[in-house]
Amino acid sequence: MFLAQPDPSTPHPVAGDAGLDLPEPVRQRIVTLVAAILPQLADDLPAPLRRVAKFAPNRRARLGGAAIATQLAADAVFRALAAGKVADGAGELAEAVRAGSAPADADVADTAALAYLLRPEGWRAIVEAASETVRASVDAAESAAAIRQAEQRVARAEHERAQARTEADKLRDDLARAREELSGLREEHRRVSKELRDALTAGRRSAELLATERGRAARSAADHDAELRRLRSKLAEAESVASGARQSARHARAVDEARLWLLLETIGQAAVGLRRELALDPADQLPADFVAAEHAQVPSGPEASPRARDTDDPARLDQLLALPKAHLVVDGYNVTKRGFGDISLEHQRNRLITGLGGIAAQTRVEVTVVFDGADKVPGMAPPPRGVRVLFSRKGESADDLIRQLARAEPPGRAVVVVSSDREVADGVRRHGAYPVNADSLLRRLARA
Repeated sequence: MFLAQPDPSTPHPVAGDAGLDLPEPVRQRIVTLVAAILPQLADDLPAPLRRVAKFAPNRRARLGGAAIATQLAADAVFRALAAGKVADGAGELAEAVRAGSAPADADVADTAALAYLLRPEGWRAIVEAASETVRASVDAAESAAAIRQAEQRVARAEHERAQARTEADKLRDDLARAREELSGLREEHRRVSKELRDALTAGRRSAELLATERGRAARSAADHDAELRRLRSKLAEAESVASGARQSARHARAVDEARLWLLLETIGQAAVGLRRELALDPADQLPADFVAAEHAQVPSGPEASPRARDTDDPARLDQLLALPKAHLVVDGYNVTKRGFGDISLEHQRNRLITGLGGIAAQTRVEVTVVFDGADKVPGMAPPPRGVRVLFSRKGESADDLIRQLARAEPPGRAVVVVSSDREVADGVRRHGAYPVNADSLLRRLARA
């Protein structure tokens, strides 16, 4: 069992001899000198120091310092024995201390330690003088350390000030660059705004031209109807003239149809010219791809006007899929539960997705099938080429996702939504989509 290491800040009995105040370096030197000769006093050691004497030389003073100091202060016999052994090892310095003097070149701590142990006449004066010298040395060392610390702090402050100046210069450069970029962005904004205004103006002009042409077509149709009524009245008057009148009516209708075809061709060419004038680049992603990436986000912008009217004619589905760039959106479980609801949901999904893959390959249309996310199965096989499979998120139904897909498409694109849910059909119709009954798709899949 080892003795506890003393706290250097705690005074020890070695400093308590009747008004004698030893500095810490002197006290440590006394303890070190006595600890070194403890094994030589094995037979005369006091009981408290016998365990300390068994410690390793480099641990005696550190672990047994308090016990050694206490015994020196309380046991004059032990102090005298220890002093004799220490003096034998000190040589001429011990003789000088016994004579009451201290060599000028001797270590003051050694001198004070020997004076304390040997107790010659005037030993207190020697100890106190040495103590004053040690304290002065300690104070000088502390002052030098404080000066060095102050110099280091000043150097660090200068370094930090230089870094701050460098950082300030860098920030000023960044601010200048940011201002230049802001100026460029403002100029770009003005340019884009002007282009947008020009595009809107061109769009209004096209809309006015289209309205004018529609008015002309309506007037032509009205004239055509009036001519038909007039010819029918003549049919009642003269059977012999009816054949000629019918021929004339067919000819007039052919002329009107040719004019209408020419009008529509003119409008198409105007749209092509408008696209060339706006220099629109082809899109890298389709609108439904953005909805697939962020279900909850609804594209901003004005709502599109309706594109079609509802119909239950099964043949209408083929006509809609033949429209340019058509997008087929399927309410997955609404179709599968209506067509083959007697099998598991996984097989329902696979059967529908496989059939839609065939439609996509035949018609080249964009196909998106939407399922409720509550039944989503991790690790599902990849869909066929041209078919996008989406699952609604938590708290969102497949109907909501279908309406998002309809809103995401630009005005004028043919979007065909297959669902027998009347609420879904009414909702997508408001966004310009073509609602189609689920039975139409099921018959189309069966035919394929």
